[in-house]
Amino acid sequence: MVEGARFGPVVLFGSGETSPRGGQIWEAIARRLSAPLRVAILETPAGFELNSAQVAGRIADFLQVRLQNYRPQITVIPARKRGTPFSPDDPAITAPILDADVIFLGPGSPSYAVRQLRDSLTWQRVTACHRLGSALALASAAVIAISALALPVYEIYKVGEDPHWRPGLDFFAPYGLSLVFVSHWNNAEGGAELDTSRCFIGQERFAALLALLPPQTTVVGIDEQTALVMDIEAGKGQVLGLGGVTLIGSGREQHFGSGTEFPLSELGPFRTPDPATGLPPAVWAEAQAARRRVDVPPQPPAEVLALVEARQAARAAQDWATADRLRERIAGLGWQVIDTPQGPRLKPL
Repeated sequence: MVEGARFGPVVLFGSGETSPRGGQIWEAIARRLSAPLRVAILETPAGFELNSAQVAGRIADFLQVRLQNYRPQITVIPARKRGTPFSPDDPAITAPILDADVIFLGPGSPSYAVRQLRDSLTWQRVTACHRLGSALALASAAVIAISALALPVYEIYKVGEDPHWRPGLDFFAPYGLSLVFVSHWNNAEGGAELDTSRCFIGQERFAALLALLPPQTTVVGIDEQTALVMDIEAGKGQVLGLGGVTLIGSGREQHFGSGTEFPLSELGPFRTPDPATGLPPAVWAEAQAARRRVDVPPQPPAEVLALVEARQAARAAQDWATADRLRERIAGLGWQVIDTPQGPRLKPL
């Protein structure tokens, strides 16, 4: 394994990433990581909308409250559109990706997201950081966009184009998988009059779409208020939330309910690739350098070390009141004293 490489989890929300149930799933992600939690939220899938900053901002506000115990440091990245001052290819705009523990992309248009992210610096940095341990969390349009073939929802559902697929970002190709993800799998907004399942396409049109897929492709349908957590290192998927996940491929259909797990080999010939596969060497090198910088543990300043020595002297003299006051001063400077048989140990708060 390449130095520093460890594949992060991939979390795919069918919908409801800012719902109470979605909050529980976010906390399950946060528990895998260490605080303070650095979160990067990309505007890209909704970059064509005039209020894309507000779309991403609502998610940031939700996480700031829901994950407050993990002291989240959240950055919204306005990588909206190529050829503009907010380009996904701008190194400065996309720089916060390199330090992120969690990278999120969500609502918008799948086709637009693919068009803006394909071969972009943003997507290269996202991929590199995921292969160095960052969690990748996707919802709605972004879930569809990472498919081998992406469902053009708006073009079919709103514009009336015939059922067809468009090339996606094909995120899992290096893992030996050809996957088509469909969020909002069990959507029922149309009620009894209109079938809006299969991400608003409906079962009749989706049957026609299935017939157009290459035989090696696996469809992954994710219900609303549900997430599929793909643990790349362990090679397994886990279903969390209210609904389930449906797999269609190899001539069979399988359903996995909430709380169940399945090996990622159910999706196809799963493998973990060389972490640098498909990445420009310069992007991989900068991501590794950023990860080494982030992983270096903080060192206590001289003032804190002096207070620890003074506290040790107070404890030796059995002056417990002074020792307690010094502990509080040390905490006020952002450090916790942990007493061990080998002496005091400092941990950043």
